[in-house]
Amino acid sequence: MLTVDILTLFPGMFPGVLNESMLLRAQERGLVRFEVRDIRDWALDRHRVTDDTPYGGGGGMVMKPEPIVGAIEAVREVRGAEAGPIIYLSPQGKPFRHAEAERLAALPHFTLLCGHYEGIDERVHEGGWIDEELSVGDWVLTGGELAAMIVVDAVVRLVPGVLGNEASAANDSFATGLLDCPHYTRPDDFRGLQVPEVLRSGHHAQIEQWRRREALRRTHQRRPELLDTADLSEEDHRLLREIQAESSDPEPAEDV
Repeated sequence: MLTVDILTLFPGMFPGVLNESMLLRAQERGLVRFEVRDIRDWALDRHRVTDDTPYGGGGGMVMKPEPIVGAIEAVREVRGAEAGPIIYLSPQGKPFRHAEAERLAALPHFTLLCGHYEGIDERVHEGGWIDEELSVGDWVLTGGELAAMIVVDAVVRLVPGVLGNEASAANDSFATGLLDCPHYTRPDDFRGLQVPEVLRSGHHAQIEQWRRREALRRTHQRRPELLDTADLSEEDHRLLREIQAESSDPEPAEDV
């Protein structure tokens, strides 16, 4: 079982996400467990203050070190030998990619620390209480709670047994280094738009080739930089040359 501790100032944001859809089913099947912990429980004063003004002046507030470290130490004490990494969610962290989701899904435990305001007191880093720092994108959110939800969702769907069809995750965008191919379902004809004939043919080899070609085409059109690091076969390179030739063909001249 994967256990995820979430340290936050706003625990009320999580029940609606964790208790719906796939995340709820994963818990019901005993595959995942979540513990959402309120950082204010480790504040040192009766008003449960967790932030203060920054030294040196400037706008905003900074999260105090005592409640954060208290919460982290409590998690490590409870989890014992199974305690995994403490991960701080921050726009300054390493980009969260599919490979990171796969790595975390294989762990028995990890903790997500949700920052807020202008961030956390730097001494939490300096004292070694944080093991990793992850970012879900090049933007700034009000707090780390939404980022934590993204990480949890991306990780849990990779835990074996969570998805009804394991091949679904294996073929997702980024799982193979490419974007996913287009998908269709019934009806065959929707307002004159047809499902590609090959997908209705029942010819599995041709269907797989079409899907690979379209994944390459979509990646070439939308995220060409991914092709530089994707694991491509000789057949993939042949298909890419055809796709690139198609996209570079000049448009026919219009009759005047």
